[in-house]
Amino acid sequence: MVEELVKDREHKEKEHSDKAKQDAAHAKPVSKKELLTRLEETGREASENYDKYLRACAEFENYKKRAVKDRENFIKYGNETLIKDILPTVDSMERALEHASNSEDFEAFVDGLNLIRDNFISVLGKHGVEGIDAIGKDFDPNFHEAMMQVEDKKEEDNKVVGEFEKGYLLNGRLLRPSKVSISKSKNINK
Repeated sequence: MVEELVKDREHKEKEHSDKAKQDAAHAKPVSKKELLTRLEETGREASENYDKYLRACAEFENYKKRAVKDRENFIKYGNETLIKDILPTVDSMERALEHASNSEDFEAFVDGLNLIRDNFISVLGKHGVEGIDAIGKDFDPNFHEAMMQVEDKKEEDNKVVGEFEKGYLLNGRLLRPSKVSISKSKNINK
């Protein structure tokens, strides 16, 4: 809309410029009647342009209001797909708990919990969440949070030897670091 206004204005200015050049070339004296006609035409044109300007401003205000509302809705309902994907896992947990209260088979309960965990991890993976493999890797402060050092003759310094809490990435960005223990080689000469 604004581009149309600008193009329309440029076109009319060019017409006026061309008309002014023609008038200057002919150099006829202009009558009062013709001046009044031109003045009325210019006033009408100014009124039309002002109306277009007001409409463009109103459209822009409406756009800003829609953008704010869309952003609020995105924040409010942005996790809807993830939540819909998690609900079957919640249903599975409820069934497992119900089954556990009626059964003495602990092994089947553990197998069920493993299936639920795998399902949950699969849903998170579908939404860009991936676990950080830490054990046996070099300590990296960008992905690991060292909770303690463990003396170990078998491992090199600063290798991850234990994991207290698994770390995760969301679409390649750190969501939570792995909480780990790292090796410190035992040096007899100290």
